[in-house]
Formats: sequence, structure tokens, C-alpha cells
Amino acid sequence: MNVDELDQILLGGAVVLLVAVVAVRLSGRLGLPSLLIYLGMGLLLGESGPGHIHFEDAQIAHALGFAALVIILTEGGLTTRWNEVRPVMPLGLVLATVGVAISVSVVACIAHYVLGLDWQIAVLIGAVTSPTDAAAVFSVLRRVPIRPRLRGALEAESGLNDAPTVLLVTLVSTGATSEHGWLYFTGLVAYELVVGALFGFAIGWVAVKLIRRVALGSAGLYPLAVVSVAIISYAGGTVLLHVSGFAAVYVTSLVLGRAELPHRMATRSFVDGLAWLAQIGLFVMLGLLASPGRIGLNDVMIALVIGIAVTVVGRLLAVVVSATPFKVPWQEQAFISWAGLRGAVPIVLATIPLAEQVPQATRIFDIVFVLVLLFTLLQGPSLPWLARKLGVLDENAAFEVEIDVAPLESLGADMLQVHVPSESRMAGVEVGELRLPAGVSVSLIIRSDESFVPERRTVLRAGDSLLIVTPSAVRDATARRLRAVSRAGRLAGWFGERGRENH
Repeated sequence: MNVDELDQILLGGAVVLLVAVVAVRLSGRLGLPSLLIYLGMGLLLGESGPGHIHFEDAQIAHALGFAALVIILTEGGLTTRWNEVRPVMPLGLVLATVGVAISVSVVACIAHYVLGLDWQIAVLIGAVTSPTDAAAVFSVLRRVPIRPRLRGALEAESGLNDAPTVLLVTLVSTGATSEHGWLYFTGLVAYELVVGALFGFAIGWVAVKLIRRVALGSAGLYPLAVVSVAIISYAGGTVLLHVSGFAAVYVTSLVLGRAELPHRMATRSFVDGLAWLAQIGLFVMLGLLASPGRIGLNDVMIALVIGIAVTVVGRLLAVVVSATPFKVPWQEQAFISWAGLRGAVPIVLATIPLAEQVPQATRIFDIVFVLVLLFTLLQGPSLPWLARKLGVLDENAAFEVEIDVAPLESLGADMLQVHVPSESRMAGVEVGELRLPAGVSVSLIIRSDESFVPERRTVLRAGDSLLIVTPSAVRDATARRLRAVSRAGRLAGWFGERGRENH
């Protein structure tokens, strides 16, 4: 590649990226998941579209797909609230293991006995289509204000179910399951998940201690440090311990997201941008890898049957078996079942048998591609309507405040930047009525184009930005109090971030 070719690639890539960024607004207005637009862009750029770009390297697609999933899981873990995930982590883990096993079994049996597919192909299709996609779940559910425990369960499941399915697809593609048996596979999945999660927790715990103690020379270095830690967790778990790097990176990101690290909001914004870049690149690449010209009517019909099997039959049975022991109401079970979105993960997993040159691997890829397109188009836009019908919306979602932290090491204190959203019940509350811990000071209020030092009787308004200086020892208590007031107003008790005991 010479400089002229590089310039052409940079120009084309920048144009595609800019169009993809603008398309996010369009997809939001239409209520469609953005992944559909990105896949469509890949199809237009591919060999069957006007772009005529020829791309058939399944091994590169497999490797780049895994790299993109690492960034997506990192963003998901950082932005997932630990207080929402912790109570439902057992449910998420059961959905990611027992639920996936049930779904794979149901889909494989339907594919074999109803469609007449070979057992290896049937199991591969079941394993590829059963896991939910982290990118789709994180992006869609953040726009649907459902109850925190529901969101936490779905996000935990999507963050953890990659590990067993990647292992299953790899073993079936290489023929290792017939050699070692299912007992070996079950033990291997347990080892990879448990040790991977423990390794991820250890890496995250050590990283939090180091980042809090070391004052980096620039605010822009903190996001780079966090991303580096996440990648070390994934690669270290995979290379050194041969465990699930996906489980490790997700748990590490949960630990990092739970900690009040310096410049937390800047870090989240940076990683959010990286995740969008990873999603755009991933879906466009998968669109390039697909060839609509070779997809026949028979493949579309098989995709419909498999889609119904995995979305309606397998998923519903998996959720009922997994969630009933946790006494989850049927309305929430119904929503969890329908909200198990497929996206990039099934298509990325379908590149594994392609890379291993499994017989009929191309057909598996085409079927999965069609399935993802059709059922994402069906499920994604229907989730807000279904959440309202089932009564699982979170009434307090509009009252949340975002709190950023900047360290003041020499003073042993931190500066919090708090923005009061339009629906927050903090609006109308006097500064003195915040009842913040002793030693905490509301130092500055920025309102529209002016800034001023508040008094105790200063009334807060929607849209205000507050700069609050707090001793490091009471920083967490200050953040909890601010969130409680934002949700429940001046009379909020000390009920934690939710602001109410029954939430």
C-alpha cells in the first residue's frame, strides 16, 4: 500500500463513518436499531452493491469481530450501574448458562427434526442464534426506561452469555464435542466463566487502586488507562489462563464503572465513542461479508422457522425455567423473553464455522444474517410499546442526575460536577435543603450563560450545573444524597441512589 492508496482508504472510511454517525439520528426517529442501517451500508458497499468491494476473509472478520465485541462489552460494563446489576446477577448468570443451553437444545431439535438438517449443523445454528447481543441490548434498552432490575438482568445476561456460546460453537466446529463429550464441555464452561470472572474482578480491583492513587498528567490519559486495563483483562485471561476473556473484560468493566474514578464522565464519553466506532465498523464489515445474491427463498424460509424457534419457543422456555425460581413476575418474564435481541454476536459467531471450513458454513452464515435482519426489525421497535403494555417502565427514569468526579489530591477532596435534568425533582429545592454531609460545599452554579456562588436560600432550577467540593471520605455519601434528592425531592430520606425504599 502506498500513500495514495492510503489517502483513498482514509477518505472512503471517513465518509462512511460520517454517514453512519448521521444515521444514528435517523434510526432514532424511525425507532429502528442502528445496526440495521450499518448492515445495509455494508451490503451497499459489498460485491453485490454499487460499492463492489470484494471481502470474503472469514478469519479476519472473526478476529476483528471479537476485537469489536471487547470494546462493546467494555462500554457496557462501564455504563451499567452495579447497584442495578448486583441483585440480579444470579438471574443473569442462569440466563447466560442454563437459559442458553435450553435455547440451543430447542433450536437444534427443531432444526434437525422439522427442517431435516444434520445434527452438527443443527447444533451450530442453535448455538449461534441463542445468545443475546450486547451491542443491541445496551443501545436499545438505554432508550427504553424499564425497571432497573430488568435492565440489569438483560445487560448481565448479554455480557456473560458470549463465553459459553463462543466455546460451544468452537468445539462443535472443530469436532471436539464428539471427542470429549458433553460432561467435559460443561466443566470447561464452568471453569472459563468462574475463573474468567474472578480474574476480571482482580484486574479491576487492582486497577481502581492504582488509578485513584496515581495522578496522571492529563485528563485525557484516564480514558486511555481504563481502556488499556479492559483490554489487558480480556487478553490476559485468554492468553495466560485460557479462560473466557469476554467474562473477564465485562466484570473488569463493571468494577471500573462502579468505582468513582477521576474524570469518570470524560472516560465514559470516550469509551462510548469507541463503542460506536466498534459497532459501526463491525456491522459494516459483516454487511461486506454477506452476499445477498447467494441467499435463496429456501434460506429465507429456514431463517423464519429458526427465528420463530429461537425467539418464541426456545427463548420463552429458557426464561420461564431460569426466572421462575427467582419469583420474577410473568410480565417481567414476558418482557425479558422478547427483549433478548440478536445482533452482531450471532453473525460474528457464524464466522467461526466459516473460518474452520465446516461443511455448509456459508449457508449457516446466510441463514443467521437473514434471521438477524428480520427479527431485529421486528423486536427492536416493538420494545417501548411492549414495556408500556406490560407495565414494566421505570417511573423514576427521568429524575436521574449525572455526576462527574475530578480529583483534588493536594486537598484530600474531590470536585463533583452535577447537571440537573429537566424532570429532576431537585429543581425547586434550595441549596440548604440538599442536606449534604458535613464539610461539603456547593461552590458554583452555572445557569444558562452566567455563573454565580450560591447561598443557602438559592433555589435550583432545571438545567443548572453545580460544582460541589466534597472531602473524599464522604464523596460516595454525597453522590447518593444527590441522586436521592433528584428522584424524590427535598423530603428524600437516606434511601440510597434510588431515593425510595421500595425501589
